[in-house]
Amino acid sequence: MTPESLSKGRMAALASDGPTILDSLPHPVLLVAPDGVIESANMAAEIFMRSSVSYLRRHPIDYFVPFGSPLLTLIDQVRDRGAAVNEYKVDIGSPRIGAPKIVDINAAPVAERPGAVVLMFQERSMAEKIDRQLTSRGAARTVTGLASMLAHEIKNPLSGIRGAAQLLEQSVPNEDRALTRLITDETDRIVKLVDRMEVFSDERPIEREPVNIHVVLDHVKRLADSGFARSKRILEAYDPSLPPVFANRDQLIQVFLNLIKNASEAIGDDPDGEIRITTAFRPGIRLSVPGTAERVSLPLEFCVQDNGPGVPEDLLPHLFEPFITTKTNGSGLGLALVAKIIGDHGGVIECDSQPRKTIFRILMPAFVEPEAPSSDRTE
Repeated sequence: MTPESLSKGRMAALASDGPTILDSLPHPVLLVAPDGVIESANMAAEIFMRSSVSYLRRHPIDYFVPFGSPLLTLIDQVRDRGAAVNEYKVDIGSPRIGAPKIVDINAAPVAERPGAVVLMFQERSMAEKIDRQLTSRGAARTVTGLASMLAHEIKNPLSGIRGAAQLLEQSVPNEDRALTRLITDETDRIVKLVDRMEVFSDERPIEREPVNIHVVLDHVKRLADSGFARSKRILEAYDPSLPPVFANRDQLIQVFLNLIKNASEAIGDDPDGEIRITTAFRPGIRLSVPGTAERVSLPLEFCVQDNGPGVPEDLLPHLFEPFITTKTNGSGLGLALVAKIIGDHGGVIECDSQPRKTIFRILMPAFVEPEAPSSDRTE
């Protein structure tokens, strides 16, 4: 439902009926008075604007958006034309409501109140990130077929090459043994790469159980502290009231080890470098399941943040695709595997990056106790 699909009278009725009707809408809706002050907001708008409705009512709309925002121009257009106007892919992010905030905006006048404008925002970021993840999964399926072929066509000949190099090492002069060792080492490296790719072809059902995410993160932090992140500062901000996540514990360890290792490498030798791990409950995040009317809740948010240089902007949309990497000697399979694991669990992973602030955000479903079967008893 969009404002232009409603009559002006109907939109005015929706606005005047207050939050009761508007709270049922999944998209943020604001009523802006003729003087620019926010007059009403639904529940989704409170979450989106990160403010209560009582706080919103005390401020004009330009208090929350950047100076010169296209949103303000759009409101003026609606008032001038007296007709609904749409604008797509508008960034209205600001320090007060969070950044970035990429939205489609539907704006419509209220016929009974000249100068009043109803705004509805539809966030694009989540839809686009899910679309990118689906693209990554398609690429991962390509890797699956490639891995099956490589296992047969490459690993077997490599085994023969390695064996021949070992035999040669016993008969060549000492000065040539470095070359035979090079052949052995390189064949081992290729085999390890193929082994990593074969993980993508594992289509067995995941064994899942209720998992305390904080136990997993504490375990990963201990591994990092004693190894690759020994000299790094790792900060934690956990919500202790989180319910269990329905997941495979070992695969979650693999996911967070990979993310924290990437963060550690991004920081490098920066003495001010730090890694921040956070958990939170986000009850408003629900995704539609393709082909059904079902909406799945992904209320558990886990983030790994670093203050490194950030991900290049041209690489960001392809970050979870196989063979995409910013590392000189990287294989580009680590984040693709992370995306596959999270996707197999029914979750979503996204990356927001800017200089000195890169966040990998994972959204996953919580564990829900199965309902006990009801038994009919006759007496």
